[in-house]
Amino acid sequence: MTLPIGFAEDSIQLVPDGTLLLHILIILVMVYVLNATLYKPINRILEAREKRTRGRLTEAEEILRGVSEKLSQYERSLRQARGEANSFTEQERTGAMQERQTKLNQMRQQLSESMAKEKETIQRQADEARGALEIESRRIAREIGARVLNRPVGDAEMN
Repeated sequence: MTLPIGFAEDSIQLVPDGTLLLHILIILVMVYVLNATLYKPINRILEAREKRTRGRLTEAEEILRGVSEKLSQYERSLRQARGEANSFTEQERTGAMQERQTKLNQMRQQLSESMAKEKETIQRQADEARGALEIESRRIAREIGARVLNRPVGDAEMN
């Protein structure tokens, strides 16, 4: 007997029959069951893990941002403190230099006054010495004149 090609025992069926719908229904049920029992719980676990990881990364980024912010604030305050210290040092140095200059000026003034007094004293002593020498030289001249002339010499004769 000749059978059509679609119903042959050893051949491949090319015409769909009722079992095809059964296979599609079984696949849909398997997808639903696998989705409900396997894929959704695994996806929830993966999402939770991703949220924790992302949350920790976000937390780590926030910590790093806070650290960099605090570091920049620390550096700013350090620069400000150094500037204030430099300013204070410069003010102190300027004050010390002004004080030193004032003392130097006072010492110079005192020294010039002292030198003027000493010059005046030396001039006075020189004048006194000249006067004493003049008197002494006249006396010695009279003595020498008296010895040379063998007579006393007066002041009128000395000039």
